[in-house]
Amino acid sequence: MQRTLVINVVGLTRNLIGEHTPNLQKLLGNSVDIKPMVPAVTCAVQATYLTGKTPAEHGIVANGWYFRDLNEVWLWRQSNRLIQAPKIWDIARAKDSSFTCANTFWWYAMATGADYTLTPRPLYCADGSKLPDCYTYPLEWREELSQKLGPFPLFQFWGPATSIKSSAWIADAAINVELKKSPSLQLVYLPHLDYCLQKVGPQGDISKDLQEVDALVGKLLDFFTARDCRVIVLSEYGIGAVDKPVHPNRILREANLLAVKTDLGHEYLETATSKAFAVADHQIAHVYIQDAELIPTVKKLFEQQPGIARVLDAEGKRELGLDHERSGELILLAEANAWFTYYYWLDDNKAPDFAPTVEIHRKPGYDPCELFFNPKLRFPMLRMAGKVLRKKLGFRYLMDVISMQPEQVKGSHGLALSGADSTPIFMSTEARLVPREPIAATDVCDLMLRHVFD
Repeated sequence: MQRTLVINVVGLTRNLIGEHTPNLQKLLGNSVDIKPMVPAVTCAVQATYLTGKTPAEHGIVANGWYFRDLNEVWLWRQSNRLIQAPKIWDIARAKDSSFTCANTFWWYAMATGADYTLTPRPLYCADGSKLPDCYTYPLEWREELSQKLGPFPLFQFWGPATSIKSSAWIADAAINVELKKSPSLQLVYLPHLDYCLQKVGPQGDISKDLQEVDALVGKLLDFFTARDCRVIVLSEYGIGAVDKPVHPNRILREANLLAVKTDLGHEYLETATSKAFAVADHQIAHVYIQDAELIPTVKKLFEQQPGIARVLDAEGKRELGLDHERSGELILLAEANAWFTYYYWLDDNKAPDFAPTVEIHRKPGYDPCELFFNPKLRFPMLRMAGKVLRKKLGFRYLMDVISMQPEQVKGSHGLALSGADSTPIFMSTEARLVPREPIAATDVCDLMLRHVFD
């Protein structure tokens, strides 16, 4: 076996590699485009890369979906058992039982068959506070890494304060994993570009961010190649420019198909009693419909809406490899410049209490507005500091500093678009193992295995 490192630089595309990325530039000659898949979102793409299967086969149809048996919408679950296909470590161990794998922040990292794992895992305390932390296996690594690197910078990983600090922490953790265990394959996740591109769009000024990410890639390249490792750099999708938020749940509500209940003046989505509702995820949305006879009506409703390029029924889902029981009865695909919100309220004064907070597990859909402070707040950092002080003094608090103005979002993803902004890339230090023609996302698993076993 040849030990291999895979660096997942989320959002990286060929057109971003240039004067600000000298380390990535060195690998550009050994590169190939990855044909974008649907849905081009983190959990689905990573599951495809790790299994070589489509969402219809591995079951990860989005970053989250409606769990029908629980009557709950859940995004960003962490159990690897949700992936319904053998993973790369299962396939590799069948070839050589001595193979070992470290998952350093790729998603679905818990309850896994990988030998070593690290993933974000906040501490949710009984008093309602959320503390930065991570989960590791072996369990004792968490304490060791926290002492060596400091606590995982959760609030720089996601939210309005995101920065290169979280990716830098992950890169340092990857080096520590290598020094401790030297696995046959290590999967490393560097998310920073993804978030800044969603904030400013592909035409925004991200020169500093590119330099920061490139420096981390260079650090990992130098360290791992010196230890006789092959290195792959790849991405999951590109970020396209958007300027049109579309609100499928509001459309359903205005058509008297979506139900809400009101508690303490706030409205909350009622999934069980809604005739139809949507789970929005960037530029795709799964629409769950309780009565099959309503499917044509709902399909026609969305086909008439601006910003929606296509409405997939059963045939369309089969065509794109999304015909899985977790998928909605219909799936919406946005136009290239549009994206889907989860918003279902018609009056911001009645929005749920979690709407202006960073709350990825309670919102029934993905919310990129969590990357922005509320522009109506004159001093958002001061307001946030006051909230933190209340927490430290033991008072109840609500960190309601997040924007509810979706027009601020300038970049999104999820569609199988071709073009400089939208096509992910595969690069390697091993030129002879890189195909000459563009590859499918389902080919990535085999390419990673070839780097280990060829």
